[in-house]
Amino acid sequence: MTAPRFATLGCRLNAYETEAMKALAGQAGLEDAVVINTCAVTAEAVRKARQEIRKLRRENPQARLIVTGCAAQTEPETFAAMDEVDAVIGNAEKMAPATWTALAGDFGTEPVQVDDIMSVTETAGHLIDGFGTRSRAYVQVQNGCDHRCTFCIIPYGRGNSRSVPAGVVVDQIKRLVQRGYCEVVLTGVDLTSWGADLPAAPRLGDLVMRILRLVPDLARLRISSIDSIEVDDNLMRAIATEPRLMPHLHLSLQHGDDLILKRMKRRHLRDDAIRFAEEARKLRPDMTFGADIIAGFPTETEAHFENAMKLVTECQLTWLHVFPYSARAGTPAARMPQVPGTVIRDRAARLRALGREQVAAHLRAVQGRQADVLMETETMGRTEQFTEVHFDVPQAVGGILRARIDGISGDRVIGHRI
Repeated sequence: MTAPRFATLGCRLNAYETEAMKALAGQAGLEDAVVINTCAVTAEAVRKARQEIRKLRRENPQARLIVTGCAAQTEPETFAAMDEVDAVIGNAEKMAPATWTALAGDFGTEPVQVDDIMSVTETAGHLIDGFGTRSRAYVQVQNGCDHRCTFCIIPYGRGNSRSVPAGVVVDQIKRLVQRGYCEVVLTGVDLTSWGADLPAAPRLGDLVMRILRLVPDLARLRISSIDSIEVDDNLMRAIATEPRLMPHLHLSLQHGDDLILKRMKRRHLRDDAIRFAEEARKLRPDMTFGADIIAGFPTETEAHFENAMKLVTECQLTWLHVFPYSARAGTPAARMPQVPGTVIRDRAARLRALGREQVAAHLRAVQGRQADVLMETETMGRTEQFTEVHFDVPQAVGGILRARIDGISGDRVIGHRI
């Protein structure tokens, strides 16, 4: 009998939840099983999930194969119809201890356990004490999304927005700091909507300020992807006044043309994005930005695409996540006039090339400077701006050290301790 094997596709939140499932499966005594936590963000993600399932079945012919995650939630029938699959578990069910107890029993449970995710009104109590590296821990503070962007299937996989109460978040971060973590990252599906469903409707900035006030020994607090149009005054105040809040923001921008943004049903225009980036950089001159940008959204012309390219330099974006548009059945965008696949791939390649230029410019700008580096391995760490730094001499994992940036190697810099 062997412990279950887990495979994760998709976002950090999925990785977080996989760690929680490992704990639940272990407590239930599940054995001889393979669990794949799927992603549904694009049609390509679903294709990769099916491919991974077939691969895992070949590698584990006798194990019970359990499929969960967003693709399982949005397309349970797709995975239930696969000969390789023994059980399909929804996103709410995967966080329930009873699910894993049943799976660890005689496996006589229903092969498909996927309920209406929109009926879920609370976050699951599956907080864990960190994962990923010994230096950085991720804390889920929000799940689900109330918005309905025309390209996105995720609300149907995650449900409506719901928040973890601030007191629960603070208590967990205190535990993480006591365990020696120097950096905590707040994560969620739509992080800037945190608090809207809680009493008095606090905002993300209120949570950030509360964490920094009540956990004084936390060296670094980082926030993951945010919707810049939803940023509140307290978050801007934290950016300006709290050095322990890291000067690196990943923005959910998606595009740089106003007409395409409207067709995406986004809540901002290009000038809003530019204005936010300028204001954040004014408050924190060392701020760097990452961003999600979609190439080849339906109806996108060359002129529309050029506006997306221009936004990269106008907002001084550094770390780009480029997504070639992939139609998702059931979304409004899938019914719009589609851009040819060759054009989509070409535009995505051009955006990625521009992204590499932006990274190179950033690396040149930090060369010769000093930086505080959080060590993730003995020879690699990251600056406050999330720049990857490599060292020739091994350093203590999990510690923060002062380094001088001496050179550039590819998409990272070379440093030495001072």
